[in-house]
Amino acid sequence: MTGSWEARYAAEFFGTLILVLLGNGAVANAFLKNTTGNDDPGLANGGWLLVASGYGLGVMLPAMMFGSISGNHLNPAITIGQAVIGIFPWAHVAPYLIWQFLGAIAGQCLILALYWPHYRQTTDNEAVLGTFATSDHANSQLNGFVTEMVGTAVLIFGAMGLYRGMFFHQNIDIANIGVGLLIAAMVISLGGPTGLALNPARDLGPRLVHALLPVPNKGSSHWEYSWVPVVAPIVGAVIGIWIYKIFFGL
Repeated sequence: MTGSWEARYAAEFFGTLILVLLGNGAVANAFLKNTTGNDDPGLANGGWLLVASGYGLGVMLPAMMFGSISGNHLNPAITIGQAVIGIFPWAHVAPYLIWQFLGAIAGQCLILALYWPHYRQTTDNEAVLGTFATSDHANSQLNGFVTEMVGTAVLIFGAMGLYRGMFFHQNIDIANIGVGLLIAAMVISLGGPTGLALNPARDLGPRLVHALLPVPNKGSSHWEYSWVPVVAPIVGAVIGIWIYKIFFGL
């Protein structure tokens, strides 16, 4: 990483903003009524491939823009996992987390502004919430926790391999593309139970926006579930990075 810590914080803010804007923006296009990606509420037309592409590009593009500045964490689970393993300084964990959450909130506010007419037309409050945050579609917090924990462990293990693998450390942008494809594949393959947060900031920041702002046709923000996409990704990140270290070193 290069640049001052202030520049790194700014990179985390703008990178997380772009991640949420492209990722949750794709969900809004797929879920909300009368958008170009969906003529009816739900997953018609654009569907889950649209959502997966949004999140994949939402991670890949900031990585290309800001990876050399901040390391492109964009995710409190990654920041904490790297601190636990000793490759990121604990003194800068809190500032990274603060700017990541602020970026997620700012990105979600932009989505709300851009899709405001479509929020007003969408009467399904679960579809509305889905453009902000995840939920346990099986009504099982245990299933949600396992899904988010395993998914984040696979994400961190895969990202460590891509960025530190022998084929990519001379061409970091190929690794960035690989991470974007990994995110897209995970949303397609593992996103069924919860929609996959894999990122406390990406879920909690927008959930706060949903709860605090006068979002049209909103129902419950499901705070009873909100701890799962915060705690489970952190646990999964620590597991994933430790497994990589044990078998392949750092």
